[in-house]
Amino acid sequence: MERPPTPPSNPAQTHAVPQRARTASVTVDGRGVVTGWSDGARLLLGYQPAEILGQRAALLLAEPERDAWREAATGVRWTGTAALLHRDGHRVDQDVLVHRRPADGAPGGTEWLVVAAVTSPATVAAGQTLGEWAFQQSPCVAAVFDEELRLARASVATQRTLSLAEGTMRGLRLTDVVPYEGSAEAEAAMRRVLDGAGPQEIRLHLDPAAPERTWHARLTPLADSGGRVRAVALTAHADVSQQLVRHRMLLLGDAGVRIGTSTDMQRTARELTEVAVPDFADVCAVDLLDAPPRADEAARDASAPPGAPPPDGVALRRAAVRSLPDGPPLPQPSGDVLHCPPWSPSGRCLAEGRGTVYPGGDEVVSRWAREDPRAAGWIRESRAHSLMAVPIRAGDSTFGVALFARNRQTEPFDADDLWLAEQLAARTAAGMQSAARAQRQHTTTMTLQRSLLPQTLPAQAALDIATRYLPSVGRAGVGGDWFDVIPLSGTRVALVVGDVVGHGMRAAATMGRVRTAVRTLADVDLPPDELLSHLDDLVVHLSAEEAGADAAAEAAGGVGTTCLYSVYDPVTRRLCVARAGHPPPAVVTAGTVRFLDVPAGPPLGLGGLPFESYETELPEGSLIALYTDGLLEPREHDIDDALDTMFAALGRPAETLETVCDRVLTSMLTHRPDDDIALLVARTRALHADRVATWELPFDLAEVAEARKLATGQLAEWQLEEAAFITELIVSEMVTNAFRYGRPPVRLRLIHDDHTLTCEVFDSSDTAPHMRRAHTYDEGGRGLLLVGQLTQRWGTRHAGTGKTVWAEQYLAEG
Repeated sequence: MERPPTPPSNPAQTHAVPQRARTASVTVDGRGVVTGWSDGARLLLGYQPAEILGQRAALLLAEPERDAWREAATGVRWTGTAALLHRDGHRVDQDVLVHRRPADGAPGGTEWLVVAAVTSPATVAAGQTLGEWAFQQSPCVAAVFDEELRLARASVATQRTLSLAEGTMRGLRLTDVVPYEGSAEAEAAMRRVLDGAGPQEIRLHLDPAAPERTWHARLTPLADSGGRVRAVALTAHADVSQQLVRHRMLLLGDAGVRIGTSTDMQRTARELTEVAVPDFADVCAVDLLDAPPRADEAARDASAPPGAPPPDGVALRRAAVRSLPDGPPLPQPSGDVLHCPPWSPSGRCLAEGRGTVYPGGDEVVSRWAREDPRAAGWIRESRAHSLMAVPIRAGDSTFGVALFARNRQTEPFDADDLWLAEQLAARTAAGMQSAARAQRQHTTTMTLQRSLLPQTLPAQAALDIATRYLPSVGRAGVGGDWFDVIPLSGTRVALVVGDVVGHGMRAAATMGRVRTAVRTLADVDLPPDELLSHLDDLVVHLSAEEAGADAAAEAAGGVGTTCLYSVYDPVTRRLCVARAGHPPPAVVTAGTVRFLDVPAGPPLGLGGLPFESYETELPEGSLIALYTDGLLEPREHDIDDALDTMFAALGRPAETLETVCDRVLTSMLTHRPDDDIALLVARTRALHADRVATWELPFDLAEVAEARKLATGQLAEWQLEEAAFITELIVSEMVTNAFRYGRPPVRLRLIHDDHTLTCEVFDSSDTAPHMRRAHTYDEGGRGLLLVGQLTQRWGTRHAGTGKTVWAEQYLAEG
């Protein structure tokens, strides 16, 4: 017999090497003839194989007529003491085991295999020693109480469960060791066992760390060779009670609420540790892959599970770690890369795609903690006696590994705990997958939205402008806020700000459609109230077209969108504003901040409701602030406080508008916004009388020449003689059309700003000119074609009475 291994708990003990045991085996066929004979059989009965093979098996029996042999011959299996006959004639009483089985090479035949152990006193002594070790190191809770009901022996599992050494407990009664509910009844049951009542079943509480856990125990009498009961053996196992099941279900429910509340993977990892400790584990660490794979990446080896590490190991980053408040301090995540070898618990669970439980003292865990203290040193520092490594995986995406350890809870992790850990890891992976998807969608939406917002502000002379756009950081994603600056005819400028209902890609796409519609209507040069009315009709049509698409179609069409549209004229210094459900603009004049009393129209898409314009004159240098409602939705204070803060920031003097924008955002926001914020701040300029020339012309075609003369004279006064030739052609064509097709009065106006020369002709007719293609022999029809070719842009704008035809030339730099 081979030397039995020395147990780790008793390394100093030594034992004599016992003689090797042998198995005596004999095969007997259906005729009762010996067909097989082992060396052990030779040692037991003295026959050489050549002497016994082919002989009848009855030669080996000292009492062949016994009924037991007939039972052995007819049954499938028989065990008992057989009276055997040695070759030298003496009787050998031997415990044997007889198996009946189909005979090899004989279909339908039967043979019997007789086996027995050939042992020695040394072998028996070694078995007793192994039995002692088995008791000492048994994973089961077991203890022996003597006739006085005092503890005599306790297994390692018992010591771990009670958090007490055997030496401490030896000589104490059960009521001394676990003075909890059921202990007194258990002692009474032990007394009954000693009195001969036989085995007893009881329930009691053993674990001081989990006093609510009930243990099922069996009390067994231990008798001496004379049959007298001298001690009681107690064996116990924890009940998987309804209370424990309820606790696990509550933990899973708690995880469903608390894990995955953010689009931040680091925070999701922390949420897992907060759920796990202390209700499930005493220590929890989460390590995320340095570069989590995406489900749409190139196909990998079909034999490898998703997220399987390369052969040389895997790179992880510690995202979170949590332990009991009064436990050993553990190093917090530093962001450093941890290189885990493939044989480590982390590498193994990623390679196999499943979790594993590691008992205390496991060689793999010890080696990992010893060779890589940065990744696994905490296991040794926390004195963990049980460890689980579980992959954090959802579908084809693997995000990392969750490590759970126990050092205070006495029960090691079991298969049910592994299932629960996998459920927690799966919930975490789902949260991380949603976070990754939200991040990708957020990035895509941001790219789309920024491509739809003005990339640069257009050149114009009416206003100094600064803008800011801050996307939201909430789970709903980027919203549909936008702003725009649109140069109009006559050096006027339109300022627009709006907010589409909803968040995400759909809101950004709707914002692009609405913004494009606003620019298209602005090119028609409609007044603000009319523009919003047309925009409202457009949104109604868009939502009607998409009504059958899905439940969000109404918002997708832009219903509920708010918009503010304003036009500033630097010649008259007048600002005309209309709004559709949007907050009013703030204006700063001479250090005083106020809201303009713009009538509050309904949000867009409701249809059939009117919009009204508000017009006011502003001193040169006035400040106009347009914004979306995200600026007025702080967490810490109410709307009145927010308005006071905004007014104070706008009212303070500043050298640049960039400073004004930064000051407003800094004073209003103490955190990243939950909703998008668009902010547009403009300072008014004025075109004074020396930059504008206006003449009212007699309604006579003969006055066309006088109009050309007036225009060239004004250009000379402005020192713009290089623009005279083109300007004469423009004035001649536009004034001629006014006399031919319009009605009096007719007015000619020239406007000169820093970069543009604008020519305007007004008449009281509503008929708009249009460009047409002249045939070869036509005498007219080429005028507006010339105007279009010679100017940067031209067009018509209508007023309450009459129209103005205008054309713009860009002036060459000085």
